[in-house]
Formats: sequence, C-alpha cells, structure tokens
Amino acid sequence: MSLSQEIAPHLPYLRRFARALSGSQASGDAYVVATLEAIVTDASIFPGDVRPKLGLYRVFLSLWNAVGENGKLTRASSSPAERNLDAITPRPRQAFLLRTVEGFSLEEAASILDVPMEEARQLIDEAGREIAEQVATDVLIIEDEPVIAMDLESLVEEMGHTVTATARTHSEAVLAAQKHRPGLVLADIQLADGSSGIDAVNEMISSFSVPVIFITAYPERLLTGERPEPAFLITKPFQIDTVKAAISQALFFDRRAERRPAA
Repeated sequence: MSLSQEIAPHLPYLRRFARALSGSQASGDAYVVATLEAIVTDASIFPGDVRPKLGLYRVFLSLWNAVGENGKLTRASSSPAERNLDAITPRPRQAFLLRTVEGFSLEEAASILDVPMEEARQLIDEAGREIAEQVATDVLIIEDEPVIAMDLESLVEEMGHTVTATARTHSEAVLAAQKHRPGLVLADIQLADGSSGIDAVNEMISSFSVPVIFITAYPERLLTGERPEPAFLITKPFQIDTVKAAISQALFFDRRAERRPAA
C-alpha cells in the first residue's frame, strides 16, 4: 500500500484537529494541504517508526510549530469552548486536543508531539490547570468508598477546583446539590445503601443542568446501546490521567448531562 493510501483515511480527523488549532476551517485546511504538499515533496520527512496516523499528525505539528504566529488565534465565533481554547498556551493546547478531542492515548500523544511521555503528561496537566483558571468550579463527588473519594477530592483540588461535598448515598447527593449547586458532578453508580448514583443525577438534572462524569466499576449499566448514554464514563479502577482529562474536557466543552435510564 502506498503512503498516500495509508494516510488518506486519517485526513478528515487531521482536518478536524487543524481547524480546532487554527480557529477556522480555511486556515486549518490550508495547513493540512501544506502538510500533504510537504510529504509529497520529501517523503523522507514522514516517520517510518510509527503508525501512519501518528506519523501524519507528527508531520503536521512539525510544520505547524515551525510557524511562529500560530499561538495567536483569531476566531470569528465566540463559543465558550473556543474562548477556552484560545486561552491555553500553544503546546499544552496541542496535547490537550490530541488527548481529549482526537482520543489518542498519552503514549500516542507523546509520539505525535515527539516528546517523552512525562513531558506529554506535563503538557496535558498544564492545559488542565489553565482551563481550571478560566472555569474553576465547585464539584460534587458521589462516591461511597472513602479511599476513592479522598483520591478524587485530592485530584480535583490539585486541578484548581473546589469540592463542596462528598456524598455516599442518593439522598445525601441530592441534599448536597440542593444546598450548593455544583458546576460538575463526579458520580459512582452503586452507592453505600444500595441506592443509585444514576437516580441521584437524574433527580438533580431535573432541576438544573450540569456536566456529569460517571466513574464506576459497572460501565455495562450505562453502555446499553440505548440513548441517552453518558458523554463521560470512566471505568474503575481508573487512571488519574484519564480522570483529569475527562474533567478538563467536560468543563472545556461544558457538556451538560441528559437524563439517564435507571439501572
């Protein structure tokens, strides 16, 4: 298979990434075209030690980072997500989008950025902190296991957010939300008294809208193929980086919860 055939399926995703970075369809597409022209002119610039998709993104970012004005974005639109993106410095912005929008693993993002994994992790963490500076919020944790609840609380506060309450049951969660409306909810599904975190979230969002991240050992209860399904679902045992990325993404795009079917 030729190189052009190998990279062709990945071009729509690269265009999406380029448009997010540049702030416009025209500019993003122009950079994709420039990337393809560079590869055609000199195929040796295409890395042979990684999968074609990773190589394509790596060449694109090499070209992108060679131009000094890319950190200055001008967007015709002014949606919250676009304003949030503009406020993130260039390299953390790249790492953040690779992880959260393009769905690359940390290892893949490091390969595309051509940096060690630890540096890629630091860039993503920096993006999370910069997002928190813009959209720092109050977080309600619904979790009945004390050690996990403490880990989540430390993680949330490390990112610059505030934990207003930790609830162990459906009733505690609803009461906590009534006392102090959260800007983000981290919710387990099966709670201490046998009650349901799904039911607690459903009751909350019948009164107000809030982004929700479900963190559970029972993902099959939500991944049923029926709609709606959660935008953010993390399986226990979780990786800290995964939770951080989900929090940043949920607040960055401010994806509000929809009512879930009861388990």
